[in-house]
Amino acid sequence: MKTTRTGGFTIGFRRGWSEWQKDLGALLKWAKANNFGAVDLGQDGDKLARDVAAAGLRIGSVDLADCQGMISADKARRAAAVAKNTEYIQACAAFGPMNHFLVMLPEKPELPREKNFAFMVESFSQLAPVMEKSNARLAIEGWPGPGALCCTPEGYRAFFRECPSTAMGINFDPSHLIRMGIDPLRFLREFAGRVGHVHGKDTELFPERLYDLGNEQPPTFAKQFGFGGNHWRYAIPGHGVMSWGEAFRILKEHGYSGCVSIELEDQDFNDAEDTEKLGLILGLQYLAGC
Repeated sequence: MKTTRTGGFTIGFRRGWSEWQKDLGALLKWAKANNFGAVDLGQDGDKLARDVAAAGLRIGSVDLADCQGMISADKARRAAAVAKNTEYIQACAAFGPMNHFLVMLPEKPELPREKNFAFMVESFSQLAPVMEKSNARLAIEGWPGPGALCCTPEGYRAFFRECPSTAMGINFDPSHLIRMGIDPLRFLREFAGRVGHVHGKDTELFPERLYDLGNEQPPTFAKQFGFGGNHWRYAIPGHGVMSWGEAFRILKEHGYSGCVSIELEDQDFNDAEDTEKLGLILGLQYLAGC
């Protein structure tokens, strides 16, 4: 099993959606044979965690069972989401401490952000004691999707101020910060104590395209990047601008002990089994040297 040079963090990957990854047994066998030490699961952690552990691999994270329901304008819908997530968190706890991955996406992104923020705080304040008792932790990713909350330092600060429980944590994915123009290392220095999981995903920037196309309008003639936008694209670690060695140094200083899971979203490697496997292996090799 390969680990990062700085910090000795276990390197794994997030299970994707492509056909070859649907056979979990074959996927775990391939992961072991290629020196990965962890796999991230979806909303099936309660059913599949046993198989991952039996294969001798760590579980980097599982997806929270119901995210958008937690940020619904419907009080009954929120209560149902809290109940569903409670049951799921408790079931997953049987397999040890667990990171529950999510993006703070509201059910109705068109509502004022302040209202959706209040719904989020109410729901997760109710869920926090369940997570604490289950030795579980949220891993909030800052993907800036429709109406998403907790993407920027402002959003994370406000949420942690209202929900101070240590069970409320961060999935550090620098790719989203970079595309938004937020310094990922400065972010990490501020929030390292909240990081429970890391995504190994990078972002490549194209200054000339930024000049030509800007960042507000879709292009008229040029094509946007796959897994990207006008002047940026997600990439495997080492194919973007992220300083991974410095990030691992900061995490090590703050006592991080979780995994670094490669999330494969890269137009140069996605969509074919052989290139996806190559992308994961190249990302592993790069992170192992950082």
